[in-house]
Amino acid sequence: MMFPVVILSGGLGTRIKSKSKNQPKALLDIEGKPFIVRQLEHLSLQKIKKVIICTGYLGDQIEKVIGNGSAYNISVEYSFDGKVLLGTGGSIKKALHKLGEFFFILYGDSYLPISFKKVQDTFLKKKTSALMTIYKNVSKYDQSNVYYQNKTIIYNKEKSVPEMKYIDYGLSLVNKKIFNEFIKNDIFDLSEVFNYLSENSTLDVMEIYDRFYEVGSEKGLIDTINYFKKKK
Repeated sequence: MMFPVVILSGGLGTRIKSKSKNQPKALLDIEGKPFIVRQLEHLSLQKIKKVIICTGYLGDQIEKVIGNGSAYNISVEYSFDGKVLLGTGGSIKKALHKLGEFFFILYGDSYLPISFKKVQDTFLKKKTSALMTIYKNVSKYDQSNVYYQNKTIIYNKEKSVPEMKYIDYGLSLVNKKIFNEFIKNDIFDLSEVFNYLSENSTLDVMEIYDRFYEVGSEKGLIDTINYFKKKK
């Protein structure tokens, strides 16, 4: 049985504001379908049965489009930040009561053409509490933020250095206990959690060799649209 997926769709989408206008970037049109529909269709193919969408900015629009997820054979629930944006970490913390012990975390602007089952199998085999998928990006598609060599893992989203050749691919699988150190915080970023784990040598990684697609930037949006054009 596949673990549930948390989709982080609460960001303001500042890099893509000119394209998203008065809607969340999750609803950007990708060859005739909202981006989040593309995500859910892929998750359905991966045999995912439960999704929690963490929303903030204009999140009610996402709920109006997706509803309960029955159109995609997925049970979809929502967790709204409220008047104050909680950050990616705070949003997940608020939704923890809706989740079991283990769950995937998927960025709301990422489309990842990979097998989620392989990621889950690797997670279970490693018996770890947090597994981050990484891609050898060398800052090609976005700023690299992971150093990975000889089983040494350093993750820092805020302080990238030339030695960091890899990037957080956009999908992680975690045990909810990784949020224990942040339980007193209401507003924080998921990157703070992963940075803490890497500093304490409790973050595992799985290297992915297929490039990711994203709609968080104008170049990424063009690449994603072209990807789906080719799939027609």
